[in-house]
Amino acid sequence: MGKTVHTHSRVPVLDLLRLAAVVAVILYHYGFWGPSSASGVSQVALPALAPAGQYGFLGVSVFFAISGFVIAYSAEGRSWIGFIIARFSRIYPTFVLCMTLTFTVMLAVGVGHVTRSQWLANLVIAAPFLGQPYVDTVYWSLVIEVVFYGWVALFMMLGWFPRHIDALILVWLTITFANELTIDAPIFEKVFIADDSGFFVVGLLIYQHYRGRRGTRFWSLFALAMGTAIFQATHKLGRLGAHPDNTFDPRVVAVICVVALLGVFLATRIKRIPFPATFVLAAGGMTYPLYLLHMQMGYVIFSAMEPHDHAAIAVTTIVAGIALLAWAIWRFVEPWMHRFVKSKLTQLTAHFGWSSSGPHADGFPSCQQPTLDPPVAP
Repeated sequence: MGKTVHTHSRVPVLDLLRLAAVVAVILYHYGFWGPSSASGVSQVALPALAPAGQYGFLGVSVFFAISGFVIAYSAEGRSWIGFIIARFSRIYPTFVLCMTLTFTVMLAVGVGHVTRSQWLANLVIAAPFLGQPYVDTVYWSLVIEVVFYGWVALFMMLGWFPRHIDALILVWLTITFANELTIDAPIFEKVFIADDSGFFVVGLLIYQHYRGRRGTRFWSLFALAMGTAIFQATHKLGRLGAHPDNTFDPRVVAVICVVALLGVFLATRIKRIPFPATFVLAAGGMTYPLYLLHMQMGYVIFSAMEPHDHAAIAVTTIVAGIALLAWAIWRFVEPWMHRFVKSKLTQLTAHFGWSSSGPHADGFPSCQQPTLDPPVAP
């Protein structure tokens, strides 16, 4: 296999899909789930949006599919050490900054109860494993992402990814169905990502198609992954049904999944779109900090304002303000944090003789690929 050639092109539609996905999640949190007041009573800020907003939880699933695509890209041409450095420097500094900002706003506003121990536990992202609650419950999806990264890094270290990707996919989906259709054990859901594996697999396969793979085996795996993702999305409805205003229609969920996942697939086939490149880049770049900041920070500000008669105006103002903050973080803070952490980790691993680069990944044809800014998929 020849050496991978990097160009300065992107997959611009993926940036727009990431923005659409985070908007769907915001609609879910403000139009259906609702902010919680200090008394713990949930109040839906924008109830008129509930019929559509209730399906916004699928925005996270779309992020997982995009993550599968991007992680396959990020792994190519790197060693497992290089992959870990790239992922850590991309997600962790921004997470710590946004988590600390949310924590600080909660202390300043005085809505909700946070402690120094909680902040310290959240530094490891999976705070509940240390007996502390998340500063913001959206971090659950970041834990899922980190578990996915861990499996990919392990299989890269063993030389199995992407060389034996078909076998890994089949084993993963077999474990998924074995758990979901039998004991439905929480430990299996967490360790093997059994609630979301189908979406990650769809993303992995979309990347293989993007790199030139075709054939009966590919399309069979793709159909299996799509079916798994639809099953998992509808399977989650039982858990989401605890909400008092639950009116989920499994058929609507299935249709949204098909359209969204095919949208991710088609996004990788579109090279140019009629939008300024700077706008597209910003739209994709700000989604990660926006996802991390929009819910709990927005909830506490909304609850402190108690805007009973002007909820729509209040939510619009709050979300717009948080979006502006997310853009500023992406534009002015993230780049130097990313470079600094990546540089220090690369120097540290080089000191121990560990290379961050790797051979060209077997299993893909040699061709040009875009220089993506690999995003986290919250």
